[in-house]
Amino acid sequence: MSDDSFFREVNEEIRQEKAKALWDRYGPVAIFIAAMVVICTALFVAWEYWHETSANASGDQFSQALVLANSGKADEALVAFEALEKDGYGAYPLLARMRAATVQADKGDFKAAVAGFDEVAADGSIPGVIRDIARVRAAMVLVDHGTYADVSSRVEALTNDTNPLRHSAREALGLAAWKDGKLADALKLFEQISADEGAPRNARQRANLLAELIRGSGNPS
Repeated sequence: MSDDSFFREVNEEIRQEKAKALWDRYGPVAIFIAAMVVICTALFVAWEYWHETSANASGDQFSQALVLANSGKADEALVAFEALEKDGYGAYPLLARMRAATVQADKGDFKAAVAGFDEVAADGSIPGVIRDIARVRAAMVLVDHGTYADVSSRVEALTNDTNPLRHSAREALGLAAWKDGKLADALKLFEQISADEGAPRNARQRANLLAELIRGSGNPS
């Protein structure tokens, strides 16, 4: 046997001994890590499947409830929305709450509609922008079925120049003020909307029209 062959065999033995020692020391850990990777991957795939299946099921329920509502079957729609509020997945329970309040208003139960929107607005677990939308929706119902104070208590704080819902809040408050004979207050609110370049075009057009009507009355003070 040549010297080179001898040294190669010795080196091979050393490598095998080192590999065995490493395996004896870290092998169980490597097996554990590999097993955990497989288990976590399986759990993630299962969670994604459950998430997608649950979301699809709730989406189908919501669509069916909308069909009932749009078909004039308000009571059946409300039952469907209530079931979705209790057992729905993701954002659908909240959507069901908002839509149920709208159905209540459509069927003429304005007290229940306002109560539904107020419950959403008072729910601290709901994102602030959704709560503000609920306040505006309640205020819009109360323009015709409540007092100026009712409307003001819900949207006065939303009329500041930085609030993204200021246009709708000002419109609701302006209509309530006009109804209550507060023509100067109403005119000011409508002028704020029409002068706000950030307001939607249709909101500015309505505000311009309402402002002209108040000015045309001859007594905006």
